[in-house]
Amino acid sequence: MPIARSTPATWSLSAVAAGALLVGCSGSVSVGNSEPKLSSDKLATTVSQKLAATTNQPKPDITCPEDLAGKVGTTTRCTLTAKDGSSLGVSVKVTSVEGDKINFDIKADDTASPAPN
Repeated sequence: MPIARSTPATWSLSAVAAGALLVGCSGSVSVGNSEPKLSSDKLATTVSQKLAATTNQPKPDITCPEDLAGKVGTTTRCTLTAKDGSSLGVSVKVTSVEGDKINFDIKADDTASPAPN
């Protein structure tokens, strides 16, 4: 009977997704201005660090298309891209704002999208 094997990239992506879903993830960043906003680059870096810490995996490649406004309930979608080109959506939602500090939850999608051909 054959044994199914996963590639390291598939396993890593699955581990990141499972870890983010099972453990949950939150982040917070101080942005230092009167109307808090987190740049898309800083958001991507923070999400990557939080997912890596939560799953005990290397930092994944995360991209976020827009800045995150510091307003409770604001959401954005980022993308985690594995080395094999497959991707996983990651939702970010602002849970609270304390002065210039934006607190947010991070949740990875249940399934990854295969790499484009």
